[in-house]
Amino acid sequence: MNEQVKVKELDSVVIRFSGDSGDGMQLVGNIFSNLAAILGNEISTFPDYPAEMRAPQGSLAGVSGFQVHLGASKVLTPGDKADVLVAMNPAALKVNKNFLKPQCVVIIDEDSFTENDLKKALFQTNDPFQELDLKNVQVISVPITSMTKAGLESYGLDNKSAVRCKNMFALGLICWLFNRPIDSVTPFLKKKFSKKETIMQANIKALTDGYNFGANTHATVTTYHIETNEHPKKGFYTDINGNTATAYGLIAAAEKSGLPLFLGSYPITPATDILHELAKRKDLGVKTVQCEDEISGICTAIGASFAGNLAATSTSGPGLALKGEAIGLAVMAEIPLVIVDVQRGGPSTGLPTKTEQSDLMQALYGRNGESPVVVIAATTPTNCFDAAYWSSKLAVEHMTPVILLTDGFIANGSSTWRIPDLNVYPSITPPFVPDSIKDIWKPYLRNEDTKVRYWAVPGREGFEHRIGGLEKDYTTGVISTDPLNHQIMTDTRQEKIDKIADFIPELKVEGSVDSDILVVGWGGTYGHLSSAVNSMNASGKKIAHVHFEFINPLPKNTHEVLSQYKKIIVCELNLGQFAGYLRMKYPEIRIDQYNKVQGQPFMVSELIDRFTKLMEEK
Repeated sequence: MNEQVKVKELDSVVIRFSGDSGDGMQLVGNIFSNLAAILGNEISTFPDYPAEMRAPQGSLAGVSGFQVHLGASKVLTPGDKADVLVAMNPAALKVNKNFLKPQCVVIIDEDSFTENDLKKALFQTNDPFQELDLKNVQVISVPITSMTKAGLESYGLDNKSAVRCKNMFALGLICWLFNRPIDSVTPFLKKKFSKKETIMQANIKALTDGYNFGANTHATVTTYHIETNEHPKKGFYTDINGNTATAYGLIAAAEKSGLPLFLGSYPITPATDILHELAKRKDLGVKTVQCEDEISGICTAIGASFAGNLAATSTSGPGLALKGEAIGLAVMAEIPLVIVDVQRGGPSTGLPTKTEQSDLMQALYGRNGESPVVVIAATTPTNCFDAAYWSSKLAVEHMTPVILLTDGFIANGSSTWRIPDLNVYPSITPPFVPDSIKDIWKPYLRNEDTKVRYWAVPGREGFEHRIGGLEKDYTTGVISTDPLNHQIMTDTRQEKIDKIADFIPELKVEGSVDSDILVVGWGGTYGHLSSAVNSMNASGKKIAHVHFEFINPLPKNTHEVLSQYKKIIVCELNLGQFAGYLRMKYPEIRIDQYNKVQGQPFMVSELIDRFTKLMEEK
């Protein structure tokens, strides 16, 4: 044991909690990241859930992880590799072997590293660190399970309940290692276990025991302190994940537009939390319906939109496929609708808990007939708020369905968010039928400048009308099978979407025009791409970055931006869908691509390697 522990100052650190899905790693990760936010750190998190719901205990398939990157200055990613790993069993150690930095700290529960545990994780020997060739790591072996049970003997808990508190022991040890006050943790536990007094007290006791173990035994030579910087903007800050931010963005848009918010949805990983969050907001007039399937979910939203609501539905890739025909109905009826697609690994059921960007083509073209919709992609967990707001604004003001693409990484991941002032957000003005044309109004009478159909809410005298899936006459609004009229209506619906380019922000390039290459991304890869570009520029390279949030229509200056660079590389978590989309739009521009489809986000280091090779190519 060390007599004195030194405190080392760090600018940032990456911590990964890992164990069985029942070990509570997501809970301790969330608590620790919230604590970091309270203490003034910038954070970015990455919950990594197992794809199997009931994988065998101790198996490689059942490993659940939560990674948090905290720092003194802006943090854009959860980090490539961990400075500290908490491995509650051998499977957690094995799964995370490739995500460890040299000289990192590995905390293990030695009670869970028995011969039987090692066999479950498919180890061939009784020395997992030697077998994995983990030589340059600092191992802290602690009997976490037995110490937790011993510390809770007086609480009258059964064995299972006592063992479940071991995650708090591990959290207490981490709080000691990073000089975090455990007094700030107890409010989270009191809220979590408010209806179970004994369980609450037991968790607080285990937390305290873990902290005291580190302090009393001097478990490491060095503890760490993360500097905190004062936020550049004064205001109220919180830790928020992408799904919650999406729900809040929809609520804000409803408030700004003066419309009631309705969500018709069906639970699906990883989008369900949007439904959960909005269901809590009856106090704000939000109406939610949990339907029996994906199709009824969107159809209830279409009905609510027809009745004058800001209507939305939430889903993931398989559900978006099921909603395809109903989205086409909303296109034909020309009513506002927000479809949130939280992308996950596919195809079919695929990897329900893993991230991917492979729904882009489905969002753009996954319907029968010429069926254009607006497509927007959120870029970060906090940007999900703005993206949901913009999706609602464009849907309402342009009377169209809007597909908002997020993904599992930013939906479950979180970062520090400054609660915004809605007064600075643009207005949302529904295109209700103006009084000046009430006497001549027909269902498909539209603003000829924007091609937007005027919105007549049913229940008002003089506004009785039919809309639906059959083609309508451009002038009268009655059902029409005339070939020329179908051409006019098809062209008009497309023109309406194209004109939205006049109402969205233009692209902004990070970096100079004389850069050697332009890195192009879209959606939730922003943090990793930006971090890689910033790192290379800091080392003297010339590299620029542009990131797309608005995908259909593309920003007006897209061709102007892309044509300025000789080398362009599009990076995305699929096999090249956005790269192909840009090539189709701008065939004269040469585009390289870098793709990854592993259910995991990019690593900054792999991006830097790829960009460096591209810069060296003649």
